[in-house]
Amino acid sequence: MLALAAFAAAALRPSASPQHFSRRAAAAMAGLGPMLLPSQGARALEETVRMPGLNGPGKSKTFFSDFELSATGLQFKDYKLGAGAAPKVGDKVSLEWTGVTVGYQGRYFETRNKPKGGAFADDGFLQEPLAFTVGGGTVIPAIDEAVRGMALGGIRRIIVPEEIGYPADGWKRVGPKPSTFSGQRALDFVLASKDSMMDKTLMFDLKLTSVRPAGVR
Repeated sequence: MLALAAFAAAALRPSASPQHFSRRAAAAMAGLGPMLLPSQGARALEETVRMPGLNGPGKSKTFFSDFELSATGLQFKDYKLGAGAAPKVGDKVSLEWTGVTVGYQGRYFETRNKPKGGAFADDGFLQEPLAFTVGGGTVIPAIDEAVRGMALGGIRRIIVPEEIGYPADGWKRVGPKPSTFSGQRALDFVLASKDSMMDKTLMFDLKLTSVRPAGVR
């Protein structure tokens, strides 16, 4: 199975200017793997803009100008188009995935074949594919929505606002679930925060590795 390159997310500091990323975020974007070319990462960084007029009181949201925006608030960008028909409700799919708390300090909570959490070292686990039935309610709404626009072999990056991410009680009820304790801890820190100003936006890279149509055994 082809490896899905790990990515580094642009992290916004709560006190930063609305139109600037931290140096840490810029350095992280500069170190992106082959899945996202450095020139693409730099352009995404430069073109990121704030749209405070779309937000109510409290924390603002970040919109990436080179990403598409769905009606639900999902931002997505395809880095590789797959082949064949897109999955539909009832189809069984498998994904390779990575996840980062992009809205808070850019911490990995899962990376392909090298799970991490916060500042912890590699835990030594190999990632199990994320397998689910489209429309089955076993993964967060953002991923269920995103996969319906992909095709086999495709790679898509998604920016997930809190509203279509994990439920209020965390990641234990729906996937994707971090493979390691350190990854779980990194994700829990953000999801369980009572700070109304905590940006719980997440970023995922998804690679669609298998599609089995409904009714096919």
